[in-house]
Amino acid sequence: MVQGIDFIVIAAYLLVTVIVGIVVARADPDADELFLAGRSLGPLAIGLSLFASNISSTTLIGLPGAAYSNGIAVANYEWMAALVLVFTAVFVLPAFIGGRLVTVPELLERRFDARLRRYLSATSIFLSLALDTAGSLYAGALILSQLLPGLSLGAGCAGLALFAGLYTAAGGLRAVVYTDVLQATVLLVCAAVMSWVVFGQFDHSWSQLSAAVAPDRLSLIRPLDDPALPWLGTLIGLPVLGFYYWTMNQYVAQRLLGARDLRAAGQGALLAATLKLLPLFLMVMPGVMAAVLLPGLDRPDTVFVQLIAHYAPAGLAGLMVAGLIAAMMSSVDSALNSASTLLISDFVQPRHPALSPRQMARLGRVATLVFMLLAALWAPQIAHFPGLFAYLQQAFAYVTPPLVAVFVLALWGRGIGSSAALRALLTGHAISAAAFVASAAGMFALHFTIVAGLLFALTLLAAFAWQWQASAHDTVVRALPDARRAPASIRLGTAIIATVVALMVWLLR
Repeated sequence: MVQGIDFIVIAAYLLVTVIVGIVVARADPDADELFLAGRSLGPLAIGLSLFASNISSTTLIGLPGAAYSNGIAVANYEWMAALVLVFTAVFVLPAFIGGRLVTVPELLERRFDARLRRYLSATSIFLSLALDTAGSLYAGALILSQLLPGLSLGAGCAGLALFAGLYTAAGGLRAVVYTDVLQATVLLVCAAVMSWVVFGQFDHSWSQLSAAVAPDRLSLIRPLDDPALPWLGTLIGLPVLGFYYWTMNQYVAQRLLGARDLRAAGQGALLAATLKLLPLFLMVMPGVMAAVLLPGLDRPDTVFVQLIAHYAPAGLAGLMVAGLIAAMMSSVDSALNSASTLLISDFVQPRHPALSPRQMARLGRVATLVFMLLAALWAPQIAHFPGLFAYLQQAFAYVTPPLVAVFVLALWGRGIGSSAALRALLTGHAISAAAFVASAAGMFALHFTIVAGLLFALTLLAAFAWQWQASAHDTVVRALPDARRAPASIRLGTAIIATVVALMVWLLR
């Protein structure tokens, strides 16, 4: 599959990535520079970096694999992400930027107390390592093992982690974001070319494609009993999962927190929302077409690599592989940087306030390398799960809804005190643990997206119940600082994107 010219293209791409990271990184960044790029990011860098940091596990590898097995309904995660991003741009970013947050969990301390901040931060670090970083390393190593027979998943994970971890530790968020801009460009070009090449096998005719594929596999809205993604799960579960990922997840939100102002953050979020409408056509549709062109694949997660092997000419194959590696690295560098930010800002700095910014930056680099090692050790174990996309989404579905419920209460639940919020969070996670065990034991068969919606609702109810029975000293409620209203241009862009999403869903319902 990979010829000499392809290796040259891959090596050239990796070299350019390193050069970009070195050029944009400052020689000795302090903590603000390492973690938030000096709060100087513009909308183009923010939007492209948001897109690139997400595109690894859940798009180029996971989305085509899920589409190969079940059709285009998996694209609901993508258009829902666009809606969540525009919601965040209008209703959440004013609190983020106005409060000059360093980490997302910091908002919970300002609204409730330090216990909630540490709880969210610790959970976010775990998810960042076990899902975002490890999942991306697994995806990249899976690609390399297909291209280079004899390379083990463990060796591939270790090599990729070392490469991404070193330039992330050296340059911090600025290096991450600007290498992500390069990677996003490569990813979009590669995916567009590959999608067009594969569509050419159907003479670029939608009628030929629709005739070759079962109608239900070209429908976004699926029946309630659909095993892949029922309509109820899309309605009540995906907004919850999307809100955690695109608003609360430090791995993603760090780009928004590093914006130079509210307008730049909002415009960056709108750009990312627009780009999130493309995976339906660039990643999901090729997976559906591959089900016709390459039936009977044992591992659906390899479908994009198989399409490259069968249809990409020499040279283009190397660029495609470079794009796939770019997808992995952009997620790994983002997750590593965010995990170190959470550790230093939410745990180390509060206990050691006398540390200088440069001391914190050095500790952040060490934390990045340690997290890189832990993720590389866990990543090969993902091969024992039924699929990368299922591994990621099911884990998010059971862990994040209680966190989302408490975060929503922090922003808009004015009557909930800190003790009630903490008890509700513990209650929600106790229920989710019991639900996970019951599901694994076959005691119920609710789709995980429906479970996510129910866990969110139960945690909200638990918060109000705990608040109702709270004693007088547990009812203290601290208000967040008043936030500015989102600019009119951001609100207009939100309306336009929401309209486009509604039209797209209607046409492919």
